[in-house]
Amino acid sequence: LGDRAAQRGGMMRLTLIHPAIGRRIGQRYIRSWQMEPLPAALIAGLTPADVEIRFYDDRMEQLPYDEPTDLVALSVETYTARRAYQVASEYRRRGIPVVMGGFHATLCSDEVARYAESVVVGEAEEVWPLLIDDFRHGRLQARYQGAPRAGLSGLRYDRSIFGGKRYLPLGLIEAGRGCRFRCEFCAIQSFFNAGHQLRPAEEVVAEIAQLRGTRRLFFFVDDNFASDRQAARQLLEALIPLRIRWVTQLSIDAAHDTEFLDLLARAGCKGVLIGFESLDRATLKQMGKGFNLMRGGYAAALDNLRRARISVYATFVFGYDRDTPETFGQALDFALAQHFYIAAFNHLTPFPGTPLYERLQRDGRLLYEPWWLDERYSYNGLPFEPLQMDASQVQRLCVETRRRFYSLRSITRRGLARANRGDAFMWRNFLPINLMHRGEVGQRNHYPLGDAAWRGQLIEV
Repeated sequence: LGDRAAQRGGMMRLTLIHPAIGRRIGQRYIRSWQMEPLPAALIAGLTPADVEIRFYDDRMEQLPYDEPTDLVALSVETYTARRAYQVASEYRRRGIPVVMGGFHATLCSDEVARYAESVVVGEAEEVWPLLIDDFRHGRLQARYQGAPRAGLSGLRYDRSIFGGKRYLPLGLIEAGRGCRFRCEFCAIQSFFNAGHQLRPAEEVVAEIAQLRGTRRLFFFVDDNFASDRQAARQLLEALIPLRIRWVTQLSIDAAHDTEFLDLLARAGCKGVLIGFESLDRATLKQMGKGFNLMRGGYAAALDNLRRARISVYATFVFGYDRDTPETFGQALDFALAQHFYIAAFNHLTPFPGTPLYERLQRDGRLLYEPWWLDERYSYNGLPFEPLQMDASQVQRLCVETRRRFYSLRSITRRGLARANRGDAFMWRNFLPINLMHRGEVGQRNHYPLGDAAWRGQLIEV
């Protein structure tokens, strides 16, 4: 791993890759909902200017394994781990060293280290320039540990790497990371240890000001925009003069703060993703989401959101211990009665490093371990045995519930409801967004993790 570029007498070449979940034999990757992978832009922004960067998105283009490069870097999530190891093996077979980071590299660092010369554990900002310098001088370390940060000031995203690629026309913005809640199934709280960090409001505003001429809608990708509502208020006040439209994710407790909702609306917020997850009080308590039913519960929170003319993307999760086939119908009836703009009906996934994974592992209920590397597992499946249903039954009912929610009858009724006609911009986009969801209801069902056509051998360090 010596200083290749110096030996060559040229500029160091770095290849950044965003891995896909996988690929079916003979089929193109699913095109819907492909957004710019912000972690790649962040790494590009951290990389010294005298390094030549190439970026490839495995979801939409063939990877040029034989293109000359000195170092390859991949950001790995649990669902993309198997594909990432395939990609890494192709490069390592050609003598190119590989670096991996991201959520999965932090939660399963020993596993990831088997397929990469170096692993970045935790957040990369403090260690990436050091890693590049070490590589240049032939002393790349096997592991780099990102130190906890007090804030996110000085972040720079180099979006020039996305040029020429057909992503959704959304401007992805990061205002903060982490969440103060400790939901049992959430890998966010495991990665950040239930901590929350914020970027300075002036830096966020400056970034948006640079992008707003090319973006009609922004998406604040924060894990919980309302995790620190007092700090969020400062940002919202600064956003008002920009007159932009945006959506984000937040916990439902914020919907009981009517002053905060009013500020959200005045700052241009058009929609929020909220994890309702369940209608059952005991299930919410087991999840660690008992706060969902505070201060009048869902009814009061939704009334407040409708008054603020903020659309709702509601998510539900199935497979918890008290869930039965009737649970799906109850969630669907609730979603239809509330006229949600869009909704997701997902199976419970035990991500490594979460309390949920540890509980199911301890109780001997995991069907595959590790499930994300098991050839028998495919996307939309349950890698554990629920208590009151079969795993296959939960998978089937999730798809059926989505199909009913996105039926043409449902789309028509929800589109005509007052809750979705309050904002002209969101109403204009209601039909195309819902039809997009309708078109992909079953597309990811049984999708392979990793490229099913790949016939190579995984190469371990």
